[in-house]
Amino acid sequence: MSDFEKAVTGLGEECGVFGAYDMTGSDVASSVYYGLFALQHRGQESCGIAVSDTYGQRRVLSKKGLGLVNEVFDEESLTELKGNLGVGHVRYSTAGATRVENAQPLVINYVKGTLAIAHNGNIVNAIELRKELEYTGAIFQTTIDSEVIAYHIARERLNVGKVEDAVKNAMKKIKGAYALVVGSPRKMIGARDPFGLKPLCIGKRDETYFLASESCALSAVGAEFIRDVLPGEIVSITKDGIDSDMTMAIAQEKQARCIFEYIYFARMDSTIDEINVYHSRIIAGKALAESYPVEADLVVGVPDSGLVAAKGYSEGSGIPYGMAFHKNSYVGRTFIKPKQSDRESSVKIKLSVIPEVVKGKRIVMVDDSIVRGTTSANIIRMLKKAGATQVHVRISSPPFLHPCFFGTDVPSNEQLIAHSHTTEQIREMIGADSLGYMEVDKLKEMVGNLGYCDACFTGDYPMEVPTEDISHAFD
Repeated sequence: MSDFEKAVTGLGEECGVFGAYDMTGSDVASSVYYGLFALQHRGQESCGIAVSDTYGQRRVLSKKGLGLVNEVFDEESLTELKGNLGVGHVRYSTAGATRVENAQPLVINYVKGTLAIAHNGNIVNAIELRKELEYTGAIFQTTIDSEVIAYHIARERLNVGKVEDAVKNAMKKIKGAYALVVGSPRKMIGARDPFGLKPLCIGKRDETYFLASESCALSAVGAEFIRDVLPGEIVSITKDGIDSDMTMAIAQEKQARCIFEYIYFARMDSTIDEINVYHSRIIAGKALAESYPVEADLVVGVPDSGLVAAKGYSEGSGIPYGMAFHKNSYVGRTFIKPKQSDRESSVKIKLSVIPEVVKGKRIVMVDDSIVRGTTSANIIRMLKKAGATQVHVRISSPPFLHPCFFGTDVPSNEQLIAHSHTTEQIREMIGADSLGYMEVDKLKEMVGNLGYCDACFTGDYPMEVPTEDISHAFD
C-alpha cells in the first residue's frame, strides 16, 4: 500500500514473500519478479530480489529499492541477477522506517557463508531479542525486526550442521507472526509461525519449486499449487527435492490465522489454508444481508476488497448488484502525500461515482472496514451528490477496537473511530442512513473450522503481547 493509499484508508497492508529454486540450474530472477508483481497488493513501499547459484560460486547477488516492483526492476537488472535460487520481497512498513536499508531480502554474510532472508510478519519479543544481541556485540544495519530473525538464524547455524536446524532453533526464541523464505548457499527454506498467522504456500513448475505468500503468485509464474506450508512447519528445498520438519508444529495446540487475510489482504483469486478468498467474502456479504436487511434498490461495493462482499450481500438479500465506482488504477506511490485535510480530494482522485448508476436510488454500500471514518464519509457524500437518495453502509469486518501486534498496520486506539464511538455515533459522523458491522461470531462462517485470530476486534490475542505498540520501537 502506498503512502497515498494509507492516508486515504488509514489501514496498512502486510508484506509479501516469494522464493524460487530451479533444480536444473537455470536463472530464476524473472520468475521471482513476476511472483512479486502478483503480490504487489501486499506492499508497495519497497521490494527486492536476492539470487545465488547453488552450482557455482554460491555468492549472493541482490537488488532492492524503494518503489513498486516495475519501478525498481527492469530487464537489464533482472538479467544481471544470475542464479537458480531466488528470494523476493515486497514491503509495507509495519515495523521500521521508510528507507532503502529496511528493504528486503536481507543479505547476511557470516562465517558459514551467506543467507538471504525475506520475512512477512511482526515479532512481538523483537526488542528484548535485539538488546540481547547488541549486548553480545551485534551491530544492526536496519530498524526492522526481520534483522533480529536473520541474526538468530546465523548464530544458531554455528552450532548445528544444517541451516534448517538453525531456523528451527531460532523459531524456538522468536515469538509472533512470520512467514520466512531463506536462501542459503545450497538450499531454500520456508518456515511459518506455529500459529499460522501469516500464510505461505508451495508450488512447482517443471523442475522449479516455489514458495509464496499467496497462491495467486504461483499462478502468475505458471506453477501448480502443491499445498500450504503448515503452521509451525519448516520445508527445505534442494536439488534432491523437498523435505519437511514438523517439530515446531507438534507442540502447538492452538492455530490462529489472520482473519483479515480473508476480509481484506489477500487477492480474491487466492486460496489460503484450503479456504478460497472469493468464497469467504461472498459468505461475509450473505452474513451481512442476514444480520442487517434493508429495503434498497442497489448493492454496490467499494473497490477492491468490498466488491465480492457486496456481491454476497446482493445474493443474500435479492437486491440487484451494480458497479457504482470507477477506480483510478494509476495513482502510484509518487503521488503527492495528502495531509489529513486533503483526504477528500485524495478519495476523489482514487474513486469517482457513476451518477447514472446511483441517481434516484437507495444504495447499500459494502466496504471491508471503517478505520478513521474519513474515507467512508467522503464516499457517502459523493454518492449522495451523484443523486443517491439513501446510503446504507455494511462493513464486512467487525469494528476495529484493538491494535495488531502481528504485522497489520492498524492505527493506534486514539485513531480508531470505533474505539471511542458507538455504531450510531459513527453512522451519524459518516452520514449514512444506516450502518451494520459484521458480527464477531459470524466470522467463523467465512473460514469454517479453521482456527483464526480476531484480536483486532476482540482483544483476544493468541499469545502474550506487549503492553504498548512496538511497531516503531527501533526507529
